[in-house]
Amino acid sequence: MFSKISSLGLFGLNAFPVEVEVDVSRGMPRFDIVGLPDASVRESRERIRSALNAVNVQLPSCRIIVNLAPADVKKSGTMHDLAILMAVLAALGGVNDSMDGKCFIGEVSLSGEVRSVNGVLPMTILARSLGVKELYVPESNAAEAAAIDGITVYGVPNVQSLIAHINGQKHLPEAVFTESIQPAQISKIDFSDVRGQRSVKRALEIAAAGGHNVLMVGPPGSGKSMLAKRLPTILPEMTMDEALETTNVYSISGMLSPNSPLIKKRPFRSPHHTISGVGLVGGGSIPQPGEISLAHNGLLFLDELAEFDRKTLDIMRQPLEDHIVTITRASGTVTYPCRFMLIGAMNPCPCGYYGHPKKKCTCSPAQVQRYISRISGPLLERFDMQLEVEPVLFEELSDTKVPESSAEILKRVMTAREIQERRFKGTDITCNAQIPTGSMQKFCPISDSAKQVIHSGFDRLGLSARSYDRILKVSRTVADMAGSDIIERNHAAAAIQYGSMSFKDPSVR
Repeated sequence: MFSKISSLGLFGLNAFPVEVEVDVSRGMPRFDIVGLPDASVRESRERIRSALNAVNVQLPSCRIIVNLAPADVKKSGTMHDLAILMAVLAALGGVNDSMDGKCFIGEVSLSGEVRSVNGVLPMTILARSLGVKELYVPESNAAEAAAIDGITVYGVPNVQSLIAHINGQKHLPEAVFTESIQPAQISKIDFSDVRGQRSVKRALEIAAAGGHNVLMVGPPGSGKSMLAKRLPTILPEMTMDEALETTNVYSISGMLSPNSPLIKKRPFRSPHHTISGVGLVGGGSIPQPGEISLAHNGLLFLDELAEFDRKTLDIMRQPLEDHIVTITRASGTVTYPCRFMLIGAMNPCPCGYYGHPKKKCTCSPAQVQRYISRISGPLLERFDMQLEVEPVLFEELSDTKVPESSAEILKRVMTAREIQERRFKGTDITCNAQIPTGSMQKFCPISDSAKQVIHSGFDRLGLSARSYDRILKVSRTVADMAGSDIIERNHAAAAIQYGSMSFKDPSVR
């Protein structure tokens, strides 16, 4: 007897179709799986044998060969268990209905339960494009798969329920997507918690409005981490396309909650400074997403930036420009998206008090320079805004007046984002920070007086072509915040001020 059933495989973000072919014939009792399976796929025969016993199906004394086509593509993971089990049953005559138009994904336990697998969302998207009518996934993955329109999804709790459904005895309920199964939680953090730092908060508002990368440098206790953690509260909500992109990454990482099948809140990732290069950008024998991909469409906050390994940080330089990271291994090449806002925070010196108005720095100029040089020049240039965070005064801390809330700041940010949305309509650009070099003249008209200011700053600070571009982008955002179509002198001056810092040179102070 022969049967063929559809399944799906996954390598990185790339899902691919898999045909599970089963041939049952006379011969010595064997259960072989071919088609370039890895160890986890080969072990499925023992899981399937036990699961069938659990539903009172005894495999006959015969030869069973399972082929996973295409045979020249490596199959990994446990997502093929359910398809192999159903193909074996079909070959043995254990199911009555046709398998045409049906696709099966899931891991089978020894007791016949169907366990969740990673990467269901990208596999569901591929199934829909292949014309699959019915997709059967683990019950815990059903809400995730149901987020994709145009395909019928069934959540399978166990093998017995699936067999009963296929044979028309008891139908499984069709999975329905709900955006929020649990009530949304109100954020406990707000910009109204931050006392003082008015200039820094204004700069972060501009960064949020334009999607700019920010580096904050200041002494311990000045509020750098506190400010960075509140930045997500003034960012616009993700669009549906952005939500699906981010959810794809979390799906293959196995980080989706059954109660939150679609990520609507912008990610905020804050890895420790001991993180490795693989942990930051992704990797492994089967390449998995790193922190920069998990921060896709959100924020990546690197606290104590100078404590990170310099080589690890420099790995980010190309992904910051291209918004993708490509990982090549012997098993293949995977590309993950990584469009995010990079927020860095660091002390100005090893002791932390270089330039402090009241506390004396105990570091020598050479120590300060060595500390600062841990951040390479090319990486520094990728921070559109570089802010000096001063210590908070007692008068500011003791002031009883409640500072401006995140909701109030968000209104201004959204006004600027709406201007950018109209400007970039019909393109794949979503904010000013993503304006390509070739479109600067089109999107960043500049007055003669503003051009003179940038010219002066360019010569005085010895800026590079990349620095010139980021000054124009920040100027464009400042102009949007002011409701101006043209970049004026004061907009350019503000961008230059945000883009240059005296901490780079210990001899300045």
